[in-house]
Amino acid sequence: MYRSQPSKGAMLSSPSHSPLTELPASIDDRIASLLASLAHTGELLTEQVALPDTSITVEVTRPIDTNWLLDQAVDDPEQNLPYWAEIWPSGIALASAIARRPELFAAQRVIEFGCGVGITAALAIAAGARLTAVDYALESLTLTRITTLRHTSREPELMCQANWRVPSIHQLAEPEPFAVVLAADVLYERRDIAPLIDAIDVLLAEDGVLWLAEPGREPAREFLNTLQEQGWQAESTHLEGPWPDPKDAGVTVRTHLLRRHQTSRS
Repeated sequence: MYRSQPSKGAMLSSPSHSPLTELPASIDDRIASLLASLAHTGELLTEQVALPDTSITVEVTRPIDTNWLLDQAVDDPEQNLPYWAEIWPSGIALASAIARRPELFAAQRVIEFGCGVGITAALAIAAGARLTAVDYALESLTLTRITTLRHTSREPELMCQANWRVPSIHQLAEPEPFAVVLAADVLYERRDIAPLIDAIDVLLAEDGVLWLAEPGREPAREFLNTLQEQGWQAESTHLEGPWPDPKDAGVTVRTHLLRRHQTSRS
Protein backbone atom coordinates (compact mmCIF):
# COMPACT_ATOMS: atom_id res chain seq x y z
CA MET A 1 0.00 0.00 0.00
CA TYR A 2 1.41 3.38 -1.00
CA ARG A 3 1.02 6.74 0.62
CA SER A 4 -0.46 9.24 -1.82
CA GLN A 5 1.67 12.17 -2.95
CA PRO A 6 1.62 14.75 -0.13
CA SER A 7 0.87 18.37 -0.88
CA LYS A 8 3.88 20.66 -1.19
CA GLY A 9 5.32 21.45 2.19
CA ALA A 10 3.43 18.66 3.92
CA MET A 11 5.36 16.92 6.68
CA LEU A 12 4.69 13.72 8.51
CA SER A 13 4.40 13.75 12.27
CA SER A 14 5.27 10.06 12.34
CA PRO A 15 6.87 7.71 9.82
CA SER A 16 4.64 6.47 7.03
CA HIS A 17 5.73 3.06 5.84
CA SER A 18 4.59 0.28 3.57
CA PRO A 19 5.61 -3.37 3.69
CA LEU A 20 7.04 -5.27 0.77
CA THR A 21 4.24 -6.13 -1.64
CA GLU A 22 4.13 -9.06 -4.03
CA LEU A 23 5.73 -8.18 -7.34
CA PRO A 24 3.55 -8.35 -10.44
CA ALA A 25 4.23 -10.97 -13.10
CA SER A 26 6.31 -8.48 -15.03
CA ILE A 27 8.93 -6.46 -13.16
CA ASP A 28 9.11 -4.23 -16.23
CA ASP A 29 5.44 -3.37 -15.79
CA ARG A 30 6.06 -2.60 -12.13
CA ILE A 31 8.96 -0.29 -13.00
CA ALA A 32 6.90 1.40 -15.72
CA SER A 33 4.14 2.10 -13.22
CA LEU A 34 6.62 3.59 -10.74
CA LEU A 35 8.18 5.75 -13.46
CA ALA A 36 4.74 7.04 -14.43
CA SER A 37 4.17 8.18 -10.84
CA LEU A 38 7.21 10.49 -11.18
CA ALA A 39 5.78 12.50 -14.09
CA HIS A 40 5.50 15.59 -11.87
CA THR A 41 9.31 15.69 -11.40
CA GLY A 42 9.93 16.51 -15.06
CA GLU A 43 12.16 14.74 -17.56
CA LEU A 44 14.04 11.74 -16.22
CA LEU A 45 17.54 10.56 -17.05
CA THR A 46 18.63 6.92 -16.85
CA GLU A 47 22.34 6.20 -16.58
CA GLN A 48 24.80 3.52 -15.56
CA VAL A 49 26.78 4.29 -12.40
CA ALA A 50 30.03 2.40 -11.93
CA LEU A 51 31.10 1.57 -8.38
CA PRO A 52 34.83 2.30 -7.93
CA ASP A 53 37.08 -0.61 -6.95
CA THR A 54 34.45 -3.10 -8.13
CA SER A 55 33.21 -4.45 -11.47
CA ILE A 56 29.62 -3.49 -10.57
CA THR A 57 27.42 -0.94 -12.32
CA VAL A 58 23.99 0.18 -11.12
CA GLU A 59 21.32 1.52 -13.48
CA VAL A 60 19.83 4.66 -11.98
CA THR A 61 16.98 6.96 -12.99
CA ARG A 62 16.69 10.50 -11.66
CA PRO A 63 15.22 13.90 -12.59
CA ILE A 64 17.32 15.97 -14.98
CA ASP A 65 16.29 19.46 -13.85
CA THR A 66 17.22 19.71 -10.18
CA ASN A 67 16.97 23.52 -10.35
CA TRP A 68 13.24 23.16 -11.03
CA LEU A 69 12.93 20.88 -8.02
CA LEU A 70 14.76 23.44 -5.88
CA ASP A 71 12.26 26.08 -6.98
CA GLN A 72 9.41 23.82 -5.88
CA ALA A 73 10.98 23.39 -2.44
CA VAL A 74 11.76 27.05 -1.79
CA ASP A 75 8.69 27.56 0.43
CA ASP A 76 9.12 24.36 2.43
CA PRO A 77 9.30 25.44 6.10
CA GLU A 78 11.25 22.28 6.94
CA GLN A 79 13.93 23.03 4.33
CA ASN A 80 13.58 19.57 2.81
CA LEU A 81 15.60 20.32 -0.28
CA PRO A 82 15.69 17.77 -3.13
CA TYR A 83 19.10 16.31 -2.31
CA TRP A 84 17.55 12.94 -3.18
CA ALA A 85 17.63 13.80 -6.90
CA GLU A 86 21.44 13.93 -7.11
CA ILE A 87 23.97 11.13 -7.36
CA TRP A 88 26.38 11.78 -4.50
CA PRO A 89 29.91 10.38 -4.21
CA SER A 90 29.22 9.25 -0.63
CA GLY A 91 26.34 7.03 -1.71
CA ILE A 92 28.50 5.47 -4.41
CA ALA A 93 31.38 4.94 -1.98
CA LEU A 94 29.11 3.30 0.60
CA ALA A 95 27.65 1.00 -2.06
CA SER A 96 31.18 0.07 -3.14
CA ALA A 97 32.08 -0.68 0.49
CA ILE A 98 29.02 -2.92 0.87
CA ALA A 99 30.03 -4.84 -2.26
CA ARG A 100 33.36 -5.64 -0.60
CA ARG A 101 31.81 -6.72 2.74
CA PRO A 102 28.56 -8.52 1.82
CA GLU A 103 28.88 -10.93 4.75
CA LEU A 104 27.70 -8.16 7.09
CA PHE A 105 24.29 -8.06 5.43
CA ALA A 106 23.03 -11.59 4.73
CA ALA A 107 19.57 -11.94 6.32
CA GLN A 108 20.27 -8.95 8.59
CA ARG A 109 17.81 -6.22 9.48
CA VAL A 110 19.28 -3.04 7.96
CA ILE A 111 18.10 0.59 7.83
CA GLU A 112 19.32 3.35 5.53
CA PHE A 113 18.88 7.04 6.36
CA GLY A 114 18.34 9.12 3.21
CA CYS A 115 18.12 6.51 0.46
CA GLY A 116 18.32 9.01 -2.43
CA VAL A 117 18.12 7.26 -5.81
CA GLY A 118 18.74 3.83 -4.31
CA ILE A 119 22.35 2.96 -5.18
CA THR A 120 23.33 1.96 -1.64
CA ALA A 121 19.99 0.22 -1.14
CA ALA A 122 20.53 -1.88 -4.27
CA LEU A 123 23.87 -3.22 -3.02
CA ALA A 124 22.51 -3.87 0.48
CA ILE A 125 19.61 -5.92 -0.90
CA ALA A 126 21.92 -7.73 -3.31
CA ALA A 127 23.97 -8.75 -0.27
CA GLY A 128 20.87 -10.21 1.36
CA ALA A 129 19.78 -7.37 3.65
CA ARG A 130 16.24 -7.07 4.96
CA LEU A 131 16.25 -3.37 4.21
CA THR A 132 14.19 -0.51 5.59
CA ALA A 133 14.73 2.55 3.38
CA VAL A 134 14.03 5.99 4.87
CA ASP A 135 13.72 9.34 3.12
CA TYR A 136 11.58 12.44 3.59
CA ALA A 137 10.71 12.49 -0.15
CA LEU A 138 8.20 10.07 -1.59
CA GLU A 139 9.97 10.53 -4.92
CA SER A 140 13.19 9.22 -3.43
CA LEU A 141 11.44 6.11 -2.15
CA THR A 142 9.97 5.55 -5.62
CA LEU A 143 13.37 5.92 -7.31
CA THR A 144 14.85 3.52 -4.76
CA ARG A 145 12.20 0.93 -5.60
CA ILE A 146 13.05 1.31 -9.30
CA THR A 147 16.80 0.98 -8.74
CA THR A 148 16.53 -2.05 -6.46
CA LEU A 149 14.08 -3.80 -8.78
CA ARG A 150 16.42 -3.34 -11.72
CA HIS A 151 19.48 -4.49 -9.79
CA THR A 152 18.03 -7.33 -7.69
CA SER A 153 14.41 -7.91 -8.83
CA ARG A 154 13.47 -7.07 -5.23
CA GLU A 155 12.28 -4.04 -3.30
CA PRO A 156 13.20 -2.97 0.24
CA GLU A 157 11.33 -4.87 2.93
CA LEU A 158 9.97 -1.60 4.29
CA MET A 159 9.75 1.93 2.84
CA CYS A 160 9.44 4.76 5.34
CA GLN A 161 8.64 8.33 4.34
CA ALA A 162 10.05 10.35 7.22
CA ASN A 163 12.79 12.70 8.29
CA TRP A 164 15.27 10.52 10.21
CA ARG A 165 16.07 13.52 12.41
CA VAL A 166 12.69 13.47 14.17
CA PRO A 167 12.20 11.21 17.22
CA SER A 168 9.19 9.43 15.72
CA ILE A 169 11.63 7.46 13.56
CA HIS A 170 12.67 5.61 16.72
CA GLN A 171 9.50 3.50 16.59
CA LEU A 172 11.14 1.53 13.77
CA ALA A 173 13.28 -0.19 16.43
CA GLU A 174 10.28 -2.50 16.95
CA PRO A 175 10.06 -5.47 16.87
CA GLU A 176 13.86 -5.57 17.10
CA PRO A 177 16.72 -3.10 16.55
CA PHE A 178 18.78 -3.10 13.38
CA ALA A 179 22.03 -4.97 12.84
CA VAL A 180 23.30 -2.27 10.46
CA VAL A 181 22.56 1.44 10.04
CA LEU A 182 23.66 2.98 6.71
CA ALA A 183 24.16 6.73 6.33
CA ALA A 184 25.79 8.42 3.33
CA ASP A 185 26.53 12.15 3.59
CA VAL A 186 23.75 12.93 6.07
CA LEU A 187 25.70 15.35 8.29
CA TYR A 188 25.40 18.70 6.52
CA GLU A 189 25.14 20.92 9.60
CA ARG A 190 26.06 20.73 13.30
CA ARG A 191 22.34 20.49 14.15
CA ASP A 192 22.35 17.04 12.47
CA ILE A 193 24.81 15.55 14.97
CA ALA A 194 22.57 15.11 18.02
CA PRO A 195 19.61 13.60 16.09
CA LEU A 196 21.92 11.05 14.45
CA ILE A 197 23.39 10.04 17.79
CA ASP A 198 19.90 9.75 19.28
CA ALA A 199 18.69 7.67 16.32
CA ILE A 200 21.52 5.15 16.45
CA ASP A 201 21.22 4.87 20.24
CA VAL A 202 17.67 3.60 19.77
CA LEU A 203 17.68 1.89 16.37
CA LEU A 204 21.04 0.10 16.34
CA ALA A 205 21.46 -3.22 18.13
CA GLU A 206 24.05 -3.22 20.90
CA ASP A 207 26.43 -5.32 18.79
CA GLY A 208 25.41 -3.69 15.51
CA VAL A 209 27.40 -1.52 13.13
CA LEU A 210 26.94 2.00 11.85
CA TRP A 211 28.38 2.48 8.37
CA LEU A 212 28.89 6.17 7.63
CA ALA A 213 30.20 7.67 4.39
CA GLU A 214 31.19 11.34 4.37
CA PRO A 215 33.15 13.70 2.10
CA GLY A 216 34.96 15.62 4.83
CA ARG A 217 32.32 18.01 6.15
CA GLU A 218 33.09 19.51 9.55
CA PRO A 219 29.90 18.16 11.22
CA ALA A 220 30.97 14.63 10.29
CA ARG A 221 34.33 15.17 11.97
CA GLU A 222 32.60 16.40 15.12
CA PHE A 223 30.22 13.44 15.05
CA LEU A 224 33.08 10.95 14.76
CA ASN A 225 34.99 12.66 17.57
CA THR A 226 31.91 12.39 19.79
CA LEU A 227 31.53 8.68 19.12
CA GLN A 228 35.23 8.13 19.77
CA GLU A 229 34.86 9.86 23.14
CA GLN A 230 31.98 7.49 23.89
CA GLY A 231 34.22 4.51 23.19
CA TRP A 232 33.13 3.59 19.67
CA GLN A 233 35.70 1.84 17.48
CA ALA A 234 36.11 2.60 13.78
CA GLU A 235 37.49 0.91 10.68
CA SER A 236 38.00 3.74 8.19
CA THR A 237 38.87 3.73 4.50
CA HIS A 238 38.81 6.35 1.77
CA LEU A 239 37.85 6.39 -1.89
CA GLU A 240 38.78 9.02 -4.48
CA GLY A 241 36.43 7.99 -7.27
CA PRO A 242 36.11 8.24 -10.16
CA TRP A 243 32.65 9.77 -9.74
CA PRO A 244 30.04 10.13 -12.52
CA ASP A 245 29.73 13.92 -12.18
CA PRO A 246 32.86 15.79 -13.36
CA LYS A 247 32.11 18.48 -10.77
CA ASP A 248 32.96 15.94 -8.07
CA ALA A 249 36.50 15.39 -9.34
CA GLY A 250 38.86 15.68 -6.39
CA VAL A 251 36.25 14.62 -3.82
CA THR A 252 37.53 12.05 -1.34
CA VAL A 253 34.92 10.05 0.54
CA ARG A 254 35.74 8.39 3.84
CA THR A 255 33.75 5.38 4.96
CA HIS A 256 33.67 4.48 8.63
CA LEU A 257 32.52 1.11 9.95
CA LEU A 258 31.68 1.94 13.56
CA ARG A 259 31.02 -0.36 16.50
CA ARG A 260 30.30 0.33 20.14
CA HIS A 261 33.04 -0.70 22.53
CA GLN A 262 32.12 -4.13 23.83
CA THR A 263 33.00 -4.58 27.51
CA SER A 264 34.19 -8.08 28.26
CA ARG A 265 32.18 -9.98 30.83
CA SER A 266 33.65 -12.38 33.36
